[in-house]
Amino acid sequence: AKGKETGIHIASCVNVTKGMAGKELTDMERLSERGAAGFTDDGIPLMNEGLVREAMERAKKLHKPISFHEENPALIVNNGIHKGKASEFYHFVGSAREAEIDLVKRDLELALLTGADVVIQHISTKEAVELVRRAKEKGARVHAEATPHHFTLTEDAAIKKGALAKMNPPLREEEDRLAIIEGLKDGTIDLIATDHAPHSKEEKDRDFVNISKKFLEVCQASAQTEKLAGRQSE
Repeated sequence: AKGKETGIHIASCVNVTKGMAGKELTDMERLSERGAAGFTDDGIPLMNEGLVREAMERAKKLHKPISFHEENPALIVNNGIHKGKASEFYHFVGSAREAEIDLVKRDLELALLTGADVVIQHISTKEAVELVRRAKEKGARVHAEATPHHFTLTEDAAIKKGALAKMNPPLREEEDRLAIIEGLKDGTIDLIATDHAPHSKEEKDRDFVNISKKFLEVCQASAQTEKLAGRQSE
């Protein structure tokens, strides 16, 4: 009831695959009829290219967006920490940028092929930003989102804050952060999303490898976004 007074409208997306298992598509048509705003398996990457193409084709017929978490697990050893300075600090292999680039490239090609409305979730690499930019220039019906933490922080935060700055996809390098900001400024990236998934202190106090991989509360995200906006306008 209070939501009616705020002017804020909330719509829910539903899963692309049953149980988010990546094996069988949900009844997308029925779910659309029941009010689904779009389709996503949230933080689970879809690895079956044929299944992804079919999902895009069905979403297009329903005039609904379909969103993807773009991290190829085959290219990741320890998720949540960027493969680079941060992973070296913790003596991990980490999450390579190629994990994101690989799936973003695949899904942008499929977006062009199918004409589906595709959303690339929480973009974190400069290469992925450029891939989205080029796909839009080619006429793809693609959108991209970025989180406040990916355009205000780098892997240095993971070194300084430890598990509090562990997330999927991970915080990356300064060049990536700046590329995301430029993508927001020129319209390559259309959306700012918190990727909000709160975890308890107990979850964050586990050993670093097994700890929960989400970072910001909504209030922190808002504060960081406002701070950056202030810097950009100066």
